[in-house]
Amino acid sequence: MNRLVFQNIIRFLLLVLLQVLLLNKINLYGYLNPFVYILFILLLPFETPGWLLLVLSFITGFTIDIFSGTPGLHTAATVLAGFARPAVIKLVGEREEYDASMYPSLQNMGLKWFLTYTVILVFLHHAALNFLDVFSFTEFFRTLLRIIISTAFTVLFIILLQYIIVSRKGKR
Repeated sequence: MNRLVFQNIIRFLLLVLLQVLLLNKINLYGYLNPFVYILFILLLPFETPGWLLLVLSFITGFTIDIFSGTPGLHTAATVLAGFARPAVIKLVGEREEYDASMYPSLQNMGLKWFLTYTVILVFLHHAALNFLDVFSFTEFFRTLLRIIISTAFTVLFIILLQYIIVSRKGKR
């Protein structure tokens, strides 16, 4: 088995466990819901084929749905984020030189690029998730506030995880 595939399987398992066992318990008055499992989709290699990206997005969202009791919400939001990922990468600006195994991380792409990329995809994911959950525009501004707060907290958590990973790799 390829080292890259093994790393992604481990990353998937760790992020799902973190989400299900710890982060799903955080809910501050319905406004603060961090969904860090989206980091799995964010960190897939640049050269991941579109069909595989959608399949992995589906599996990721479906796994979270199973453990969260939210049939289809996370699946739909994660597949949307996976579908939008190539366009967001082009929007943010691809690096000219990268190999097939390179993935969009803080270490590989720098803070500005990674932060922009992460904010856009996490906001899109959270917007789909929250609007599907509410399924109404009657509480539009309250839902928008939930999206913004959850996006900010999720992005902060993702950046912290990236710094922790970078500092651990630097010590090796």
